[in-house]
Amino acid sequence: MNRLLSSLYNFCFRGIVNKRLVKKATGLENIPKTNMIVASNHQSHLDQLMTGYVCVPKPYHYIGQTDKYTGFTRLFMYFLYYVHGVIFINRKSEKSRKKAIEKSIEVLKKGDCIVIYPEGTRSRTGEIQTAKCGVAKLFLKTGVPILPVGIKGTAELMPIGRVFPKIKKLIEINIGKPLYFEKEFAEAQKIDEDSPRYQEIAKEITNQVMEEIAQLAGQNND
Repeated sequence: MNRLLSSLYNFCFRGIVNKRLVKKATGLENIPKTNMIVASNHQSHLDQLMTGYVCVPKPYHYIGQTDKYTGFTRLFMYFLYYVHGVIFINRKSEKSRKKAIEKSIEVLKKGDCIVIYPEGTRSRTGEIQTAKCGVAKLFLKTGVPILPVGIKGTAELMPIGRVFPKIKKLIEINIGKPLYFEKEFAEAQKIDEDSPRYQEIAKEITNQVMEEIAQLAGQNND
């Protein structure tokens, strides 16, 4: 979403979202003034609205899958993606996944934000699923801080299969402190990205991010 649309959302819709959907939002003071990689759990299409709530009025982009939709729905989603500056990804195509990462890196280096759901898809159980390392790869290529976000209540209002959400003040958004991983970033810059150690670093970062998200989402069992 470009700066104009993001500012419009901030001005016109954030108050409505606050009044009608958001029960509680904590950690707003943790949002960095610079750009960021917003990493959140994912249970519902409403999560896009909630992570947008975190980003505005900064310009921000989602990574949106294109392999699920067909026919008119596909055309409509492409239109929405285009208007909102969504980065396309076909999860079944290695070439598309690589291109999406490259485009995301370009966007971050330009100073915009990226919203990413490390699980890769919505959770059908509500429990946080195993994450992929895309969030860590974006960080290691740019050094842009990762902002962990835990969202509760969106699955109750708009579960998988529901077209329109219930309107109820139920959602909780918990925002953690930005993660910089300075030591890991410095080490990764000195080694080949195809090396086992680089992949290990990416996995370590991903695991730590997901631990933060789980705690913020109230799913930490410790």
